[in-house]
Amino acid sequence: MPRVYLDNNATTPVAPEVADAMLGYLREDFGNASSVHWYGQRARDAVEQAREAVAGLIGADPKEIIFTSGGTESDNMSVFGVAGAARAGTSSGAKHVITTSIEHPAVLYAARELESRGVAVTYVTPGSGGVIDANDVARAIRAETVLITVMLANNEVGTLQPVAEIGRLARERAITLHTDAVQAVGKVPVKVDALGVDLLSLSAHKLYGPKGAGALYVRKGTRLDPLMHGGHHERDRRPGTENVPGIVGLGKAAELAAQRLDGDMQRIASMRDRLQAGILERIEGASVNGDASHRQPNTLNVSFEGLKGESLVMALDLEGVACSTGAACSSGSTEPPHVLTAMGLSKDAARGSLRLSLGRYNSEADIDTSLKAITRVVARLRALSPHYATAGAQ
Repeated sequence: MPRVYLDNNATTPVAPEVADAMLGYLREDFGNASSVHWYGQRARDAVEQAREAVAGLIGADPKEIIFTSGGTESDNMSVFGVAGAARAGTSSGAKHVITTSIEHPAVLYAARELESRGVAVTYVTPGSGGVIDANDVARAIRAETVLITVMLANNEVGTLQPVAEIGRLARERAITLHTDAVQAVGKVPVKVDALGVDLLSLSAHKLYGPKGAGALYVRKGTRLDPLMHGGHHERDRRPGTENVPGIVGLGKAAELAAQRLDGDMQRIASMRDRLQAGILERIEGASVNGDASHRQPNTLNVSFEGLKGESLVMALDLEGVACSTGAACSSGSTEPPHVLTAMGLSKDAARGSLRLSLGRYNSEADIDTSLKAITRVVARLRALSPHYATAGAQ
């Protein structure tokens, strides 16, 4: 049975070139990058080369790149780091943070934790297309606002947010701006100066690198308390022995992304559009979620009337097609995807959604296979559903 992987927003396969680059740092060049001897300096050189590659991909200075364990740590460093530095820097009462209701849980849960510590948080909601209005962010700003954190590309529906416009607002008011760009880097052009951000999170395993490695861009002069204590690694921002193989893998993945971005975007968007058109043409009661004009090229989120996403995912897996109902970190939850309900979808429509996310290694044959499988599975599940049969009869 041919297998098709359409869950690239959850994780991507490691590129062969990335795996090859990492292998030497698991074997011969195994030194601690903080050691002064030959082995350590070999590792240090590799870390710094990776730092340059990541910086180059997003238009940053290498000195502004901090290596982390991934997107969640980078997001938490930003949210808690800015709030902590602001609290330590002044005694002028409670602080205020602005975020959105469609953020990744790494930001949402951090914001809720801040609230439990007495920090006020405003959650801006999107329109029905899943795009935040920068004017709503502007209206939420207070005198005590110390941080705005808005994702660049949504992980569930793929909508691109107006971070550059929000960046102009933040600069005018001297407010620190963070963006979770985990789903955007390597899929669309991302440059920190064009966005006007002070902090930007990215993760290796979303751009064909290894799990367990990520980075945080920290603009020079940004005040940020460290999450952890215990050493002077990463310019005193993030203590702990560097994950040299993972960092090397991230650097190689960033290098490949810079080389292949334009071609990948066009090819993947074309396949995504063909998949979307095929679903809408073949399946009655299917509807696309999210603003198609402000969307990253690889993501398609579709609701199927009368069905549950979990049933579709399991049935498609038996057909050899891997996809999801939303964020991988929320799998197992009985609640509908929070992004879709925040956009105004009913709980039934949200529960009946599939996220189909394409990647570099998908082919046109994968689209053909997936369209046949989705059409077959939807028809079979609807035939077994008394609810849909009743609704169809009406």
